[in-house]
Amino acid sequence: MDSTENERQSMDVDIACVGFGPAMGGFLTTLSRALAATNPEAAAALQSRAMPGMPPQVICYERADDMGFGVSGVVTRARGIRASFPDFDPAQIPMCTPVQSEKLVYLLDPNGASQRSLALRLADKMLRTCGLARLKAYEVPYCPAFLHKNDGLVMSLGQFNQWVGANVLASGAVQVWPSTPVAMPLIESDSKHVTGVRLADQGVDKQGNPDAGFMPGMDIRAALTVIGDGPVGPVGRQIDEQCGMPPGHAREEWAVGMKFVVDLREDVDLEPGTVFHTFGYPEPEIFGFFYVHPDRVASVGIFVPSWFDSPARTAYRYLQHYILHPYLWRYLEGGKLRSWGAKSLQESGKRGEPWLAGDGYARIGEGSGSTNVLTGSGVDEAWTTGVQLAEGVIELLQADKPFTKENLEAAYVSRRRASWVEKEGLIAEKSRDGFQKGVVTGMIGMALAGLTGGKLFAPGKPEPTHVRMRHARHYADRISSTEMDRLRADCKTRNVPFHDALMDRLGWPAVPMDGQLLVSHQDALLMGGKVQAAAGYADHVVFLEPKLCEKCGAKLCIDICSGQAITPGENGTPAFDREKCIHCGACIWNCTQELQDGSKRTNIEFRAGSGGLHSSEN
Repeated sequence: MDSTENERQSMDVDIACVGFGPAMGGFLTTLSRALAATNPEAAAALQSRAMPGMPPQVICYERADDMGFGVSGVVTRARGIRASFPDFDPAQIPMCTPVQSEKLVYLLDPNGASQRSLALRLADKMLRTCGLARLKAYEVPYCPAFLHKNDGLVMSLGQFNQWVGANVLASGAVQVWPSTPVAMPLIESDSKHVTGVRLADQGVDKQGNPDAGFMPGMDIRAALTVIGDGPVGPVGRQIDEQCGMPPGHAREEWAVGMKFVVDLREDVDLEPGTVFHTFGYPEPEIFGFFYVHPDRVASVGIFVPSWFDSPARTAYRYLQHYILHPYLWRYLEGGKLRSWGAKSLQESGKRGEPWLAGDGYARIGEGSGSTNVLTGSGVDEAWTTGVQLAEGVIELLQADKPFTKENLEAAYVSRRRASWVEKEGLIAEKSRDGFQKGVVTGMIGMALAGLTGGKLFAPGKPEPTHVRMRHARHYADRISSTEMDRLRADCKTRNVPFHDALMDRLGWPAVPMDGQLLVSHQDALLMGGKVQAAAGYADHVVFLEPKLCEKCGAKLCIDICSGQAITPGENGTPAFDREKCIHCGACIWNCTQELQDGSKRTNIEFRAGSGGLHSSEN
């Protein structure tokens, strides 16, 4: 044992929680109500083993600097949320309002720059010829039932999480510690028993070496570790690496979602609760959304999926072109950027589900495979998995049973398997497979799965980005490989990202900056994201083998980076600036260089770190 281990302190608690998102909100809301019960008999049954004579000691550690930072706006059916709050009043939460109307809109390309298949070009021509493409868009007369968010809510998850967190803390039954990144789970190597977590070291340099004010991260020993740190959280991913995934399960489908929160012009009369679901533009593979909050505030954004084979994987510039589409710009013109953010979305759904429980741990939320990839819904599902785990934990505490894999499967996993989350997840499981063969096939597959309850779908074999991009030939009909190589070489010489040069060559127009809504990427970091990182933590994005970076021609990690935190660096290895990182995690699944150790991991490691977005309106 080295000197660092000798100095490392530890603390015993009953339940250690990682990440404060909607899933953890559901867990802590349900658990705190039980722990705060005034019934003496109920209270006597829920005693702490870590501190005898006290109520169970429950602590949640959140990386972001506030419980409401770093999440996303959403439209949700809110079934699980309403079940937890039967008298819920949306007016209690800023930016929250009931869904009033929904439209499904197909956006044609007003610029002629996007990469459209023959089928889509023919469809576009037909819509124009028939006079159906008003404002370069077609409002689909039928919105499939599986997309509807009937009786749902439009809200800011940041504002919702702050409201939930305030209620949880007011109970006095649990603690939530923001700005406390968790470095790793504590796992017994022989039994795979999780015994708690280790907090990140502080007072270190960028490489993690002890520096002035060095303080080793504390070991938090717990009978139960609840993991809700999302799809790119380091604790969940390390457990997957050590414990493996269930047979046939893998996380190979992803998307990065990016959005603006906008103050609309005073003359925009869209009703709060208006929802537009869009597809077709800025590229056919990119879906979009437009949600209207109270007080003339709107959330507008796009999803860039992993099966988008273009090397121009820039969510920010595509988002700018998206809001400039005539159908949307009529509302957004003259608006002002209020907030901005981005995050990775785990799009494998049920197929990306890990082991939900093991000795000493349980998984909840998006990182547990709860997202419904057919309906594009994840918040309500995540919340509900947290509630289900809390109900199981209360049952085990009352019965004085340990948190073994067997007991957690009986108390938690069985609840989940019997719920609507499981039923609808199975329907959605293969609904997006068709996108592996193209947009039209994918749309047909989604319709088939939605209309037949998952019995029919378009087949396709999902591939991770580093495999898929080996044979991707996007734009081959418009740009020769020789010219593509020349563009890359020129960008490398000028030490600039590739995506702008490629999009300019493809005919995408320059974005008319207005200093209010259409601003540079760096201005968005300051105006909308308010991005910053605390000193004294190591870099959390690490390029493991520089030689792999040197030979990489794609450098997708640079183009996809939501905050321009990854830029061209010396000798071919990208440079990382954590002061700009918003912890979206898109770099992980966009790395095209696979390690040669048989692990199937790629060359970027995303570790625990501080900072990120500082806006609670996302």
